[in-house]
Amino acid sequence: MDGRELLRRYLEQRRELGESEFVLDNLSVEDALKALGVRNAAALGTSAGESAAARTPSANPARSAAEAAAQGGDWREALRAMGAGRDAAPTAAKNPAAADSPSAATPSSTDAAPPPAKVPRLEMPAPVAGAAIPHENAPPGLVVGSPMGELLDGPLAHLGSLDDIAAAVKACTQCGLYAGAKNPVPGEGNPKAQFVCVGEAPGATEDETGRPFVGAAGQLLTKILAAVNLPREDVFICNVLKHRPPGNRNPAPEEVKACSPFLLRQLELLQPRVILALGTFAAQTLLQTTTPIGKLRGQVHRFHGIPLIVTYHPAALLRNPSWKRPTWEDVQLARRIFDSAASGA
Repeated sequence: MDGRELLRRYLEQRRELGESEFVLDNLSVEDALKALGVRNAAALGTSAGESAAARTPSANPARSAAEAAAQGGDWREALRAMGAGRDAAPTAAKNPAAADSPSAATPSSTDAAPPPAKVPRLEMPAPVAGAAIPHENAPPGLVVGSPMGELLDGPLAHLGSLDDIAAAVKACTQCGLYAGAKNPVPGEGNPKAQFVCVGEAPGATEDETGRPFVGAAGQLLTKILAAVNLPREDVFICNVLKHRPPGNRNPAPEEVKACSPFLLRQLELLQPRVILALGTFAAQTLLQTTTPIGKLRGQVHRFHGIPLIVTYHPAALLRNPSWKRPTWEDVQLARRIFDSAASGA
């Protein structure tokens, strides 16, 4: 595996953790250094004819400082020591999102904290920190909205069943996504399900079939649910968006606004005991936050009174198997909440 592939995988991992990084595919070393804002590539000692003496700390103090920072595990400080991001505004190429996967984050400078990404807002009140009741050792998280019963006068209150919602999704022209999609993907599952999984948007396979999470990531989700004794047919699975964005690009705010009433009405009808938010976009959109997914995990959030657990998107696990264990912990937490709600605990 060459260095460029390793870098690509690393940046995908950082993106799944909610960070914005450079994607340097198809760039030469010189172009990559320019993109990072390095003023003088030669000063880094990267030329092919560099001698052993030139690599000593005394001959190249900038490189020595960078290497020391890198050995300490602080790659950001290493970049700063190399001169990255001081004079030039860096540019970056966006890594295309894979089918049935979370969208890519917006690249930003490595020399300063990136500005918060604009999260498309659902039509609901802002979250309040710390108001949820912790479950076992899980701390309370964010709270969004009022109890679900107060939403029943919403714009889709006349839709009395999940089938009615699916028909309305099929007829929806509120945003432009319907024009390029092959099939709407309203969601599927047991109409009496009390365990709901919410992802980002349909991928290519989902667009072809009209069913959510049926690609490679969906097959993994089915196995994850089965591991906690939740057959797929006993849960309800849906996405924030009901039509596929072209090329799996980031959902636009107006698209989320158009689709959010369908998701809210689905949750009103289902009245689930727990929601499992899959991936950065679904979690940040439902919880109205830009907090990275790694910091949203392990907490019991509340979405209109419903406990909400955040975990990694199954597509991320296909790229990063090391995240299967934390995902397993998240799903087990969701299962415990599901069981305790049934028992009235």
